[in-house]
Amino acid sequence: MRNKKVLFISQAAMIAALYVVLTVLANALGLANYAIQVRFSEALTVLPFFTPAAIPGLTIGCVLSNLLTGCLPLDIAFGSLATLIGAVGTYLLRKYKFAAPIPPILANTLIVPFILAYVYQFEGSIFYFMLTVGLGELISCGILGMLLLGVLMKYRNVIFTSFTEESRSSS
Repeated sequence: MRNKKVLFISQAAMIAALYVVLTVLANALGLANYAIQVRFSEALTVLPFFTPAAIPGLTIGCVLSNLLTGCLPLDIAFGSLATLIGAVGTYLLRKYKFAAPIPPILANTLIVPFILAYVYQFEGSIFYFMLTVGLGELISCGILGMLLLGVLMKYRNVIFTSFTEESRSSS
């Protein structure tokens, strides 16, 4: 039981760290914020397909990366909520591999435009922001995320192994 908790926390921490590094990289390239966002870190939103530890990992990673990239408090709260909703949705749809990127794409496309319009007061309509954020999410989650999922499928039994399997083989 203890080993499962350690594995869960370790996986969540690693995912959070990856999310932060990839977001800071995208931010340095001018891709992480504003109306069109292509966060490389959003590709990680397919990870709840493999492990429930990705849910807190992605959420914490989003909070930390939004803090580090200078987002406003309401953006940190609601942007992270969008990531949490997307991660939970991906986990709930984990039986359907090709549905993995759909929840984060929808959550961000529906929530982030209101942040851009009302928190940052960018010029443009909600519909315009839904279009631009949705396009960025399609690239990040739909294309990059599915590429990541395809690669990880080959190694899922190694990367996302459980301690239960290890303890059976060692006894």
